[in-house]
Amino acid sequence: MDYNFLPDTDIKVSKICLGTMTWGRQNNEAEGHAQMDYALERGVNFFDTAELYPVPPRQEEQGDTERFIGTWFKKTGNREKIILASKIAGPSGFTQHIRTDKSFSKQTIDAAIEGSLKRLQTDYIDLYQIHWPERNTNYFGKRGYSYEKGEVWEENFEAVLEALNSHVHAGNIRHVGLSNETPWGIMRFLQAQSENRPKIRTIQNPYSLLNRTFEVGNAEVCHRENVGLLAYSPLAFGVLSGKYREGKKPENGRITLFPNYSRYSNTQCNQAVDRYHDLATASGMTLTQLALSFVNDRPFVTSNIIGATTLEQLKENIDTASITLSDEVLHAIDEIQELVPNPAP
Repeated sequence: MDYNFLPDTDIKVSKICLGTMTWGRQNNEAEGHAQMDYALERGVNFFDTAELYPVPPRQEEQGDTERFIGTWFKKTGNREKIILASKIAGPSGFTQHIRTDKSFSKQTIDAAIEGSLKRLQTDYIDLYQIHWPERNTNYFGKRGYSYEKGEVWEENFEAVLEALNSHVHAGNIRHVGLSNETPWGIMRFLQAQSENRPKIRTIQNPYSLLNRTFEVGNAEVCHRENVGLLAYSPLAFGVLSGKYREGKKPENGRITLFPNYSRYSNTQCNQAVDRYHDLATASGMTLTQLALSFVNDRPFVTSNIIGATTLEQLKENIDTASITLSDEVLHAIDEIQELVPNPAP
């Protein structure tokens, strides 16, 4: 397993990060524990979770993913071996069951961190992230920004960082990051840093063969400002494993269970997947290997967040850390991208 530093820190994280958002819906506690055991054995030292998880979110399971990680820490004593990331949920209709005040006020941040620490059975989180912006902008499958009249949000970047900094000083969190953020949002947070406001270390955004929009603006920002990408959905809800090709609906597949998760299932995505499948086959790889090794290899990616519902899937995903794509394959990937550019928003 290869490791990268979280930017501007002495913390090394594995190239592969274990994503956990299915634990509590598609995976039970024992299965989550088995995944953590196996991942750690393979050198994965970076786990990512959120107070919102599992997803799709429901009140009856909210926080179960963090609870499963907490019981694993208690059972194994492995907390010090893991770099742990979690997130605070932002405003949305599907977070009403978490809290009434969905702003990023100091009181909200305090309550969210306290709740996560309790569920995780730890006294610190290594990387604490804002799950999505508080303001109206484009994320979660929305490609372009649209103007909205009557927005009540007021800029509060400094106040948010100051609230987070109080927890850095208290030792509850070590570093901070963003998620589902735009170039403007990253830059405003970076401009707001000071002696009393921590620097943003990472951004967790979607990135895959079907969605390379991160390269358009965010990649340059991250390169020049030394912010690392934690790439999520590198297999596009499993679409880039090929298991949904030709109309297949695997029994326990995420999109089969939750068909409204259709961001990666349009006609253009299907066309691109078929082309990438043919390229992978011609190159002696599975589609999963092609898709994940491409993300692993990007210079702006600090860690690739993979999620699996079975140990077999997890093994194949982790194995991609040792695959290096040839220049010929990378060129062929770019040719497909030119033919079917970013089919998923």
